[in-house]
Amino acid sequence: MTKHLPAPTRTAKLFQTGRSQAVRLPKEYRFEGDEVIIKRVGDGVLLLPRNNGWKNLLAAVEKFDVQLEREQPETQERDWGEF
Repeated sequence: MTKHLPAPTRTAKLFQTGRSQAVRLPKEYRFEGDEVIIKRVGDGVLLLPRNNGWKNLLAAVEKFDVQLEREQPETQERDWGEF
């Protein structure tokens, strides 16, 4: 799995192409393929590669330190009466 180091903050140029606004990404921010997933986040926009969505999801999940096992107390005996 390829690991990417965080790139420094940069400024990108906005321009018009037809009736759409486009962003010229610096070289270190380029994506593979010809489509991305776009999502509005607050006042910003998040771009994610479309061609490997599952790969990105699984990589993100691997970053979480989740304890999946826990100590389970003894099963308690209960009197349910005439339930």
